[in-house]
Amino acid sequence: MLHTRVIPPAEGAYPYPLLIKRLLLSGVRYEKNREIVYRDHSRYSYQMLNERICRLAGALTAAGVKAGDTVAVMDWDSHRYLECMFAIPMIGAVIHTINVRLSPEQILFTMNHAEDKLVLVNSEFVPLYNAIAGQLTTVEKTLLLTDTDGAHADLPNLVGEYEALLAAASSHYQFEDFDENSVATTFYTTGTTGNPKGVYFTHRQLVLHTMAVATIMGSVEGMLGGDKVYMPITPMFHVHAWGVPYAATMLGAKQVYPGRYDPELLVELWQKEKVTFSHCVPTIMQMVLNAKAAQNMDFTGWHIIIGGSSLNRSLYEAAKAKGIQLSAAYGMSETGPLVSVAHLNDDLMAASEDERTAYRIKAGAPGVLVEAAIVDGEGNFLPSDGETQGELVLRAPWLSEGYYREPEKGAELWAGGWLHTGDVATLDSMGGIDIRDRIKDVIKTGGEWVSSLQLEDLCSRHPGVREVAVVGIADPQWGERPFALLVAREGHVLDAKILKEHLKPFVEQGHINKWAIPSQIALVTEIPKTSVGKLDKKQIRQNILEWQGSNSAFLSTL
Repeated sequence: MLHTRVIPPAEGAYPYPLLIKRLLLSGVRYEKNREIVYRDHSRYSYQMLNERICRLAGALTAAGVKAGDTVAVMDWDSHRYLECMFAIPMIGAVIHTINVRLSPEQILFTMNHAEDKLVLVNSEFVPLYNAIAGQLTTVEKTLLLTDTDGAHADLPNLVGEYEALLAAASSHYQFEDFDENSVATTFYTTGTTGNPKGVYFTHRQLVLHTMAVATIMGSVEGMLGGDKVYMPITPMFHVHAWGVPYAATMLGAKQVYPGRYDPELLVELWQKEKVTFSHCVPTIMQMVLNAKAAQNMDFTGWHIIIGGSSLNRSLYEAAKAKGIQLSAAYGMSETGPLVSVAHLNDDLMAASEDERTAYRIKAGAPGVLVEAAIVDGEGNFLPSDGETQGELVLRAPWLSEGYYREPEKGAELWAGGWLHTGDVATLDSMGGIDIRDRIKDVIKTGGEWVSSLQLEDLCSRHPGVREVAVVGIADPQWGERPFALLVAREGHVLDAKILKEHLKPFVEQGHINKWAIPSQIALVTEIPKTSVGKLDKKQIRQNILEWQGSNSAFLSTL
């Protein structure tokens, strides 16, 4: 330990804890009349946003919510969710953003595990909530969210309807200071086995992550700022919509919340509200491009960050043809989530279009305050030469420091003092991250490693492929063999032989080895997805085993 000089603060100096309430200071100063828009249902100014947050804080306090309590939210992306993301942690409570796409059994587990005290329930989820209400062990009260004035719902221990409660509350609330290391948010992430794990973030972590988002997406890429129009296409229950609503609010940007995702409505809102910046997973991006309203639309000026799954060249070019600028980003639930965003520096701006595209679809450079390294199976650091592959490990001041009530899993996450991502990657000399695969998804065939992500990218370049997923399937001779699940575009024919012919040039060019070509594929109308829109490779493997056991007509073999 270095013996540095530490000077005590002057008597009376204010310690200034990093609290979420600080993020509200700037937006209303910069652009108090900029709008928060919810579908075609409501719009109001930043000045009104701050007032409504005060009213919500008062309503929750009147309902008995105290500092340290956990308050759960079951809603689609809305102005109400934004207000909850501020008001709940600002009174010292913890917001639990419930993943409404989990099974009822998983939702029940997360609510009991998080020890929720009060739940805000969208009227659409009342049947779901009531089905599990009798098994909830800590919930004491509920609060109804609805788009219909004067709506009622049969909810147990109901304290009232959201808008009515806000109307009755004071427009002023004195938010006190407290320890910046207090937990502000929690949510649950699912894995391949076991129950969902509780990820949590403190006020300090979220403020620092917000500053990083604003720096990277504002100063560096010019995607987010006061003059931009932001519309999330990522569920707010998924890592706080990647933390961007906090940054957008801090910067005073116009915000558009679409509610439940409907591709046709998303296109309509983009056009009506003049949206310039969004973020989503590849699945949702494909749905937007396939929407009827998008067919004759020029989306020039729309910059979209793609995360959650890899961005392949086919989707990048399809979006570009419609005027949309896509950029890949990288992160995970435990990282807040932003770690890196594809950023074109001066050298890349002067490079060829093909080189710029190749970089745009990679994970990009680590953001401010992020340290990245790659390690081998024994934890030894590997060179950053753009070729050597290892597990990506990270350090940053906002990374989750563990899992709620599961210290042993938190210790695994932080083995050796670095957060282990479970992703295989390379780092170049400038720190640029190229994710090659999940450790659990890398395919080992005949002693050679094959990247499922790379194969998915190359397969997606066939004009007849609308969607693709590649997994490793056990093989008695080679250990594993790649297996491709394909969704064909309308009017196109695909089979294993056609895919092989498509991939041959990539073998000749040295992109992949010949043994990486899948010898068996399945043609399906839909590929299984997780609750947040990622490829569900666990379910895909199970489906393939069932098809192989029944000689399914889905299969095509070389």
